[in-house]
Amino acid sequence: MGAARTLTTLADLARVWDDAAVELVNGELTEKAAPSFEHGDVQSSLAHLIRTPFARRGGGGMPGGWWIASEVDVALGADVIRPDLAGWRRERVPTRPVGRPVPHRPDWIAEVLSPSTARHDLVVKLRVLQREGVPHYWMLDTEREILTVYRHNGSEYVVALVAGSGERVRAEPFDAVELDVTVLFGGEPTE
Repeated sequence: MGAARTLTTLADLARVWDDAAVELVNGELTEKAAPSFEHGDVQSSLAHLIRTPFARRGGGGMPGGWWIASEVDVALGADVIRPDLAGWRRERVPTRPVGRPVPHRPDWIAEVLSPSTARHDLVVKLRVLQREGVPHYWMLDTEREILTVYRHNGSEYVVALVAGSGERVRAEPFDAVELDVTVLFGGEPTE
């Protein structure tokens, strides 16, 4: 991840948006790392597995009820983050989120960890999401092939689920469907 630069306003961020993928957290501008193949593969697998049943109004045997997007800038207080995936419950945000940054707090954020972003995602970003009350935060560790699901309990995050390749799980808030963790990490479905 690139070096952090101190900024103070969204206007500062807007001046560099077209040049790089960046986040503004705690007054520091941090470049997001260019994703590896593994990162992109896990991100697209998760997007497919979640969007198919949930990113619609519902019906036809699908639970629906969510807006799901990847790599969008989201305003959380004075911070602007760019999660790998984010979701908003349609019952809370009834119209499709628009703009840059999206002004609505997500109900779910997922980050795919990579060596250069792990500390930022596991410490800095987790604290911002916790402070802002994002209900669910997923971390996908490509190196260890582990999914960790955090649930906000009103004041802090608690671990709701830890699962690895070879397991099939119902991970909140998308527990209406079973996820094959092996598929998230590029493997063939488990029996």
